[in-house]
Amino acid sequence: MSVAARSWYAPVVTRLRTTNPYVVDSALAVLVLFAASLQWMFPDEGDDPLSLVGWLLGAATAVPLVWRRRSPYATALAVSAATTAMAYHHAPPPDVLYGGLVVLYTMAVQGLPWQRRSMLACWLLGAVLTMQHKEHSEPFEYAFHITGMICAYGLGVLARVQRAYTAAVEDRARRLERERAAETARAIAQERSRIARDMHDILAHAVSLMVVQAEAGPVVVRSDPARAEAAFDAIAASGRDAMAQLRRILGVLKEDERRAGAARLPQPDLTGLPDLVQQVARSTELRVELSVRGRPRPLPPDTEVAAYRAVQEALTNTVKHAYASCAQVELDWAEDELTLTVTDDGRGPARTGGGHGLIGLRERAAACGGSAEAGPGPEGGFRVVVRLPVTADREAALG
Repeated sequence: MSVAARSWYAPVVTRLRTTNPYVVDSALAVLVLFAASLQWMFPDEGDDPLSLVGWLLGAATAVPLVWRRRSPYATALAVSAATTAMAYHHAPPPDVLYGGLVVLYTMAVQGLPWQRRSMLACWLLGAVLTMQHKEHSEPFEYAFHITGMICAYGLGVLARVQRAYTAAVEDRARRLERERAAETARAIAQERSRIARDMHDILAHAVSLMVVQAEAGPVVVRSDPARAEAAFDAIAASGRDAMAQLRRILGVLKEDERRAGAARLPQPDLTGLPDLVQQVARSTELRVELSVRGRPRPLPPDTEVAAYRAVQEALTNTVKHAYASCAQVELDWAEDELTLTVTDDGRGPARTGGGHGLIGLRERAAACGGSAEAGPGPEGGFRVVVRLPVTADREAALG
């Protein structure tokens, strides 16, 4: 079908589908009755004249079509009975089986398999028997009626297949839309969870360092002014760093920046661990050592962030709760995983319950296909161990 034909045909079909079915079928019944009556109103020479019984039987082949979609099989039986009666009483039968063509099409579209097959067989057999008992039947009449019925039935089959295909496509589109909405909701939830974890890690780390310095400042403000000044400088530096990281996180939530394609600032990674360790050591009296074993290699970006945040959260936990004098950060690079271990000599057992920070740490590790555990160290203190798969093994861990 050409584009021009489709431009007027599609709106008409849409309008018919959305119109009240009884209105459309009533108009169809009137049209069938009018077409069937033409033969009797304008009879050919030699045809039986129009009679009241013939007109009533002709009406009986058209009126039931009003209910063809509500009760297709009952409608087909009524039209079949009326057509048979016309043929039996020589009313006369119509030259074209208008009502029969409509019910065959309807049954092919809506009927059950046994209903539509039996109806087609009965109409074909009835047409052949009627023409055999009709005087002066010509061979072309057999071909005309049989071909017409088969074509009407075939059009109904095509319409049924098209409707089934359309329904399947629409159902698939609805399923895809639901899946897309669910995937969007999951992505939003994951992003919110990631932002919440980042904000917790940043604020908890910065505030812990600021609290430690704020507590130490008044103690040494008279005895050691230089140390007090350094403490206040550390508080200011921690605050500025926290504000910068918060602006980075909150920036991704601004719709106008996303639409403008604003690039996100780089997330922290393992290369920033030495600076993190130095920052904690400078800002507190905690002695922090960093050691690396094995051959370091690049990790996926989310795994890099998870590793950095794990060390940050463990050190923050040490500063806030441990009253420790030293902490050890170890990176152990194996063939299939990276193991991060943060151990301190503080009051470990009191922290085994796990707060939001440790929960977020486990969530980060699990999101990368790894695991995290925290508890008392073998020689006292507290220990956090995070295992993260590297590259190829990461996909297997995620399933």
